[in-house]
Amino acid sequence: MNRVKVVICGREYTIRTDEEPTYVYNLARKLEKNIAELVGVNVNQSVYSASVMIALSTLDEMNRCNEDNDNLRLQLKDYADEASRARLERDSALREVELLKNRIAELEKKSGK
Repeated sequence: MNRVKVVICGREYTIRTDEEPTYVYNLARKLEKNIAELVGVNVNQSVYSASVMIALSTLDEMNRCNEDNDNLRLQLKDYADEASRARLERDSALREVELLKNRIAELEKKSGK
């Protein structure tokens, strides 16, 4: 477990994480940039308000990504099921072809060819 110190909007935070420090630093920089952009657009907005808006936006984005991931999982399951059915149909068709070849061979043998 790493302890990573970051500074966001002039305040120091110590974060305990399993991630690499560079990853956490990059997140902190991105967050600070987003806060600065929101505060810069609306000078009456506090850092706290900007942080809440970013948190809500991030949660919304995360929820949408999770929904997309769930949809992709369902699609992959459908594709896997379809592939499995196709394999079964192929195997059945190959068995049928083999049976027909054997039947033709028997008929040719009986007819003297």
